[in-house]
Amino acid sequence: MTTRLRVPINVRDHIAGSTSAPLMLVEYGDYECPFCGQAFGVVKALQERLGDQLCFVFRNFPLANAHPHALPAAEAAEAAGAQGRFWPMHDMLYEHQDALEPIDLAGYAVNVGLDLDAFEYDLRTHRLIDKIRADLRSGALSGVNGTPTFFVNGYRHDGSFDFDSLWSALTEAPGLELGA
Repeated sequence: MTTRLRVPINVRDHIAGSTSAPLMLVEYGDYECPFCGQAFGVVKALQERLGDQLCFVFRNFPLANAHPHALPAAEAAEAAGAQGRFWPMHDMLYEHQDALEPIDLAGYAVNVGLDLDAFEYDLRTHRLIDKIRADLRSGALSGVNGTPTFFVNGYRHDGSFDFDSLWSALTEAPGLELGA
């Protein structure tokens, strides 16, 4: 039986694209996970190919026991999000997932144009940890137990996360009609 996404896409989510797009892809990811790093390129290719027909949502699922930098990286992404720069930081973290020390995160904050004092305050006080915990809870409710985990149009994708597998899952849904 296929698992459904238990917490619907909402205003707390990081959303790229329109929520009225015919295709919805939700990822539960970890910035230090090498498999998520591979999936990052796949998602970028899907976004490029599908354009405005795809809505992509990223939710944090840091596996802190396996990846010691995952939670601080998620906090860095959320701190960037608080300044309206989530996606540039998200991309920066995946593009440099082998360098996630505090000094690296501060450098990325400068590179994506953040107010460094506000960014460092958010990290130091863990001001945005509740958002990450909410993502973790929503993932657990939906049966997420590893990363990356994808949901396609509300249903967990249990296949591979390579381009062809996700492309098929997205574009072969029954009754789906995509524009040219």
